[in-house]
Amino acid sequence: MSVNILFAAADQKWSEYKYHLSLAIKATGVDANISTKIAPESVDYIVYAPNSELINFSPYTRAKAILNLWAGVETIVGNQTLQIPLCRMVDPALTQGMVEWVTGHILRLHLRIEDHIGLKPGEWPPTVPPLAFDTQITILGLGKLGTACAQSLVNLGFNVTGWSRSVKNIDGVTCMSGSNRLEDALSNASYCVLLLPKTPQTENTLNKKTLAYLPKGACILNPGRGQLVDDDALLDALQSGQIRHATLDTFRIEPLPKEHPFWTHPNITVTPHVASATRAAYSCKTIAENIRRGEAGEEFIYQVDLTAGY
Repeated sequence: MSVNILFAAADQKWSEYKYHLSLAIKATGVDANISTKIAPESVDYIVYAPNSELINFSPYTRAKAILNLWAGVETIVGNQTLQIPLCRMVDPALTQGMVEWVTGHILRLHLRIEDHIGLKPGEWPPTVPPLAFDTQITILGLGKLGTACAQSLVNLGFNVTGWSRSVKNIDGVTCMSGSNRLEDALSNASYCVLLLPKTPQTENTLNKKTLAYLPKGACILNPGRGQLVDDDALLDALQSGQIRHATLDTFRIEPLPKEHPFWTHPNITVTPHVASATRAAYSCKTIAENIRRGEAGEEFIYQVDLTAGY
């Protein structure tokens, strides 16, 4: 008997995912019927994105799991109709995309590449960028993405500290955990990268108080969630010089409204939530593996703790 898989995401995604999802599931040996229209009581798995119109999961009484297309699950974990396992998206391409974005923008700021690109004829500033060996980076959040970014930066020679809510141990990285260690984690950081999940506990992690923990002239990179940073506090810190530059990929409202002051601030770089995109050819393999596991009675991978929110 075929397994019924409902694809519940924005309409434009169906044409992209239909081929890759069919191919990946077929490779697992599972016989599947994949469609955007299946009677709720007949659905075995829901491939889901938060931009879907589906918000009530109660009718899906036979479903074994909801398989999220995105890494973030903050818009679904609080859904009171969610009574079955929820799995977030983790795949090598998603991780690699984040590593490339974080590493690229760290190096852009570290080497002051934009200053050199903007040199006018005759300008010859004698300043030499510091070496990675003499530079401290702190990453807030040591999940899959934060860990991969930390390891990449260590491999480039940077001194990396990672901070998380729970205890972690990563080779080459100074790991700190708990709210009482946040000040220690930030106190020497020339660069702070935010890769925490969005939960009530992480909202405004960087605020007026915690921005002051950073050394004067530090830089911030936020490819995590817009809610991790207090916007007004960040603007004040940039104005005072406490923060030298902020490179932001995620925002409280997206797309970022054209009248938002971030667009025109000389010390803010805006990127349009492109730090790490889900790519169908890779993400469908993660989805297919979880469907295979579900049919084999095995434990799902990347299952979300609904109480913790990630």
